[in-house]
Amino acid sequence: LVLDEATSAIDPETEQALAGALARLADGRTVVSIAHRLSTAELADLVLVFDQGRLVERGHHDELLALGGTYAAMHRSWMGATRDRARAADGAGLPQP
Repeated sequence: LVLDEATSAIDPETEQALAGALARLADGRTVVSIAHRLSTAELADLVLVFDQGRLVERGHHDELLALGGTYAAMHRSWMGATRDRARAADGAGLPQP
């Protein structure tokens, strides 16, 4: 099964529901998922990291974080952006009257 940006245009809640359905569909099958969203990569058995068309890292999510390379840098950036969006939605960081 090949999934090309299957979650690129959906909200996080729909992404979670889709992830559950895809997990059931993928059971016993090989799935190649092409994704820019790191939340998709976190669930993979093997992540291949490409930079400018070249394979630069490979491993499981935890291994790649520990490596501290390209994937880890992208993950840190993504986590910071996610935290910033959550704060903005909650009104955190806004000046208090």
